[in-house]
Amino acid sequence: MKNKTKQYDVFLVDNDLETHKIVTDELKGLGCKVSCFTNADDCIKPLSARNCNLLITEIKMHKMDGLTLLDKVNRIAPWVSVMIVTGCGDIPTAVEAIKKGAVDFIEKPLDKAVFAQKVKSILSWYDTLAANAGQILTKTEKKVLKMILDGKSNKEMAYALGRSLRTVELHRSHIMQKLNVDNLVNLVKKTAFMGMGYDK
Repeated sequence: MKNKTKQYDVFLVDNDLETHKIVTDELKGLGCKVSCFTNADDCIKPLSARNCNLLITEIKMHKMDGLTLLDKVNRIAPWVSVMIVTGCGDIPTAVEAIKKGAVDFIEKPLDKAVFAQKVKSILSWYDTLAANAGQILTKTEKKVLKMILDGKSNKEMAYALGRSLRTVELHRSHIMQKLNVDNLVNLVKKTAFMGMGYDK
């Protein structure tokens, strides 16, 4: 991640302060800005209000556990990648987290080299987005993108634009192709990363 001008924002949620120190030191070495939280509740509001490229969370925590936090992230900030930190006895739970949408997991005690490689791999996805962001959407495609992000159906978009349903479907397909994504979640991630589609 070095030699990049972009800074990545990472949230760490873990009630172990020693883990805070290890992770923060390692991530700063990768050029990341790290925000640490000792419980999941404290990160919810900042997560919905601030940029976050990667959230790293322990599974076992007081009050809200890592899986519950993952469910909340999927609802309020689906573009955020989530990595799970787990003890060796919690592997089945970590696998469940992957099924729920987490991108990876790592066991404690943390191996710094393995941890750094996993983070680099996750964040390289954003580099790929930036590299493929050269194609510009047309004015109509930008309108369609905005309505997609607002949760409008194809039928609602067709009515609003005064176009046929088939035309809207074509615009939607062109947007996905130009932004190099194949599903709605990745579309949301990419538009959030590029700062697109949120103009009022």
